[in-house]
Amino acid sequence: MSGVIPAGSLLPSESALMAEFSVARGTVREALALLRAEGLIASAKGRGSYVRPVMPVRRLASDRYRAEPEQVRSGELSTSFTTDQQVPWSAYSLDKEFREAPAVDALAELFGVTPGTMLLERRFVFRTHGVPQQMSISYLLLDMVAGTPVADPANEPWPGGNTSQLHPLGYTITGVREQVRAQMPIPDEAETLRVPGGVPVVVITRQTFVGDRAVEVAEITIPADRVSLDYMIDLT
Repeated sequence: MSGVIPAGSLLPSESALMAEFSVARGTVREALALLRAEGLIASAKGRGSYVRPVMPVRRLASDRYRAEPEQVRSGELSTSFTTDQQVPWSAYSLDKEFREAPAVDALAELFGVTPGTMLLERRFVFRTHGVPQQMSISYLLLDMVAGTPVADPANEPWPGGNTSQLHPLGYTITGVREQVRAQMPIPDEAETLRVPGGVPVVVITRQTFVGDRAVEVAEITIPADRVSLDYMIDLT
């Protein structure tokens, strides 16, 4: 934490640590396990234990949704990845998988529709400079987007987000609701996002509204050490 051992540097071997601190091997291993659990070090087979690099922290604020309508009006479209992290569009990439799926009970409740209503399911892994930053599952009402460019994965990544996608279809987004929780990652999340042991993830459940109708529901998963949630509530 003091920086004496720089990020990415290997820690001394177990034998060296035993000699330096005059402790047993079991004590050294317990200490290393504690550092891994705290997310301060990582271990790789054949390499040993090393200090985890400090990942860039991405600011997520409610004003990102206010910016999207202005982008649509001006035609200068971007994403929160390129603006918040100040990276060029060429450094941004997206893994994507689309399919049609019926709404399960929990999704139907969020949409306010009957269970079994058909949805367009979009699974994304967002990367900058090849490093995974977040993953999400986004659902759109199929009867709104079927047969449109929005339903074609070849058009992703799509600058301007949902606002830019739905505006040409005649839908103007009027509100967004987010619920945030923290939890430990499941194995698929840890592997896909390269989350080390001891680091939780932030999960954001988002509902996007046109009037009082929910038109998109998403679950967004981000490693907690790579995000800062910044929300402002105007009480005036």
